Amino acid sequence: MSDKAPNVSTAILHACSINGDGSGAALEGKAISKVVQADALGWVHLDGAHEDARGWLEDELKFLDSIVVDALLAEETRPRILEFDGGALMILRGVNLNEDAAVEDMISLRIWIDAHRIITVQRRPLRAVADIHSRLMDGRGVKDSGEFIAALAGRLFERMEPAFADLDEALDDIEEKIMEEPDPAERQAVVAIRKKTIIFRRYIAPQRDVISYLRTSEAKWLRAHHRRSLQEVLDRIVRYIEDLDTIRERAQIVKDELANGLADRMNKNMYVLSVIAAIFLPLGFLTGLLGINVGGIPGANYGGSFIIFCVMLIAVVAAQVYIFRKLKWF
Repeated sequence: MSDKAPNVSTAILHACSINGDGSGAALEGKAISKVVQADALGWVHLDGAHEDARGWLEDELKFLDSIVVDALLAEETRPRILEFDGGALMILRGVNLNEDAAVEDMISLRIWIDAHRIITVQRRPLRAVADIHSRLMDGRGVKDSGEFIAALAGRLFERMEPAFADLDEALDDIEEKIMEEPDPAERQAVVAIRKKTIIFRRYIAPQRDVISYLRTSEAKWLRAHHRRSLQEVLDRIVRYIEDLDTIRERAQIVKDELANGLADRMNKNMYVLSVIAAIFLPLGFLTGLLGINVGGIPGANYGGSFIIFCVMLIAVVAAQVYIFRKLKWF
């Protein structure tokens, strides 16, 4: 436990009360501790990378198990839920919409929630959190803990849809290009889409289990209308997972089509070269035979021999073309 009061102004990104009517009031200094330790509902949002974050949690929330504190501040997390008497630890992830960031580099949000307090911890900015805070300050926000978690989950997942739509459109574009003209350069683009899809699914599938568990939880701070909202979120997650599976399977099919298209083009080129080689093979044999430096070459002393020989070669080529067409080689 910390012997020194943490620097609240930098460890806490924002704190507010939740008044039960959709409004919230910003909290500072001792007011934060008073609300967090009282029966009134308050929300504190922490910077998990700040050196004083652990000290604040241990000083202000002494009832929290050390497992919870460690999970809230862990550098690497995986979506999950762990229910305790009166509260729950949840870890969710949202798409990275920060500037110059890869959208599939999903941002983790760690949450402790019970009937009287909500503690959220982030290491990178997440727009869903900013949305909920903004609506509270405008008087159009959540009214209780159950509505908070339902609204947060809804915001997190509704922001994922454009990212999946972009993946689907990118795959459509690649598929159209491959149908028109297979290009080996498209192989890397298909691999990139499959990689993004795998990353998304890795973090979204466990969140389906989190919301499913939460929807059937008997926590007193979750009411029937909260569970209905969570059911809608769950349905959306299931649809996203199905969409990701479809995109991944389509990407594999597109990759196979690209490989087949390139193989067909290669086979066609090899076929043309083989036909050309077959045509010129007897011509090479004849010219080689008549080009040997020994006596007895027919027409060696006749001036028109070269023209006659050229006509013979043309006749041989014509005969080959006729035979190849009869055999349907081309």
